[in-house]
Amino acid sequence: MSIETNPPCKTLSIVEAGRLYFDLSRNGSYAAAKRGDIPTIKVGGKFRVPVAALERKLEIAGQV
Repeated sequence: MSIETNPPCKTLSIVEAGRLYFDLSRNGSYAAAKRGDIPTIKVGGKFRVPVAALERKLEIAGQV
């Protein structure tokens, strides 16, 4: 059994997600999250974007 020392991060900050997936600015990323276009969860005092949920949302949008 092998254990990865640095597993890939399963969440991103709102700004990271907006930039990586949509080429949005900081303000654009937060606006998209507020509208629900970028899915978020609250962990402690921070909002994070689950990569799996964002990719599922994109898959569904691509099927329409």
